[in-house]
Amino acid sequence: MVEERIVKIQSRALELIHGANSPEDLERVRLDTLGRKGKLAEISKEMGKLAPEERARAGKLLNAAKQAIEEAIEGRKAQSGEAALRARLDAEWIDLTLPAPGPRAGSLHPITQIQMELEDLFTSLGFMVLDGPEAETEYHNFDALNIPAEHPARDTQDTFWLTDGNLLRTHTSPGQVRGMERFRPPLRMVAPGRVFRNESVDASHEHTFYQLEGMMIDRDVSVAHLLYFMKTLLREIFHRDVTVRLRPGFFPFVEPGFELDIQCFICGGTGCAVCKHSGWVELLPCGLVNPNVLRISGIDPDTWNGFAFGLGLTRLVMMRYGIDDIRLLQSGDLRFLQQF
Repeated sequence: MVEERIVKIQSRALELIHGANSPEDLERVRLDTLGRKGKLAEISKEMGKLAPEERARAGKLLNAAKQAIEEAIEGRKAQSGEAALRARLDAEWIDLTLPAPGPRAGSLHPITQIQMELEDLFTSLGFMVLDGPEAETEYHNFDALNIPAEHPARDTQDTFWLTDGNLLRTHTSPGQVRGMERFRPPLRMVAPGRVFRNESVDASHEHTFYQLEGMMIDRDVSVAHLLYFMKTLLREIFHRDVTVRLRPGFFPFVEPGFELDIQCFICGGTGCAVCKHSGWVELLPCGLVNPNVLRISGIDPDTWNGFAFGLGLTRLVMMRYGIDDIRLLQSGDLRFLQQF
């Protein structure tokens, strides 16, 4: 009788363990069969009433049942844990080769990248980096740079005039004037930024583009100093020696004035739309600062002199990356911009 009860309890317990779907179900089976008030515990209390031979057989069967049930519970727990882990992994699995959700990480515009490189370069050479307004006064954009109202040089800078008498700056040279107003010589400064011209747009011209203006005011500054800094600039940006030419050029704010051209990187000097089929790209108008510009800004030209240059930042970017159309830089086309 006792042995039959033990076999039935074990059989029923194993059946319930096999069908358990949660740790709570397993715990209920354990308490019901193996607990202090469980079914097997009740049989243990009855063992003293059995004959010695029957007690021995029932004891062995009882211990075997307990062990079988305990092992079954542990096995089911491990099996349930593995299933839960697999379910969790399946739910949390991601394909690391797929693009991340949400907005993709962007990058700096190539013009911004080159501007930051130039700022770092000139800072290492002892230059300040200055900023100025894009909507300028006529005085800072023209008059203080030795370009009075009647000067023909104004005709070469088709200007966007504003209704209040100001204008969108046609070059970054006003940064020179504001720098000289704010700081006394000796001084070294660069002023990068966006400029505007009322120009027809083609492969090498835009109505909105970027420049970097630079100036050094000190004693006994010569053209040799100018050439040193310009060659250093080009070598650092292009990471190699660049073929350049220096030719006379007229700019009211420098005397003497020069045009520093670089051999076109797009065609290698054979001629293309970017270099207007000349093989050369005008990049760096420069020269020694005109004494009148120093005088207007309150600097004595008998004591101080210097050089100034206006770097075509947009064209420099085109040469650096081999871009054959200036309009691509402000097209907003992500296929173009993602290359940088």
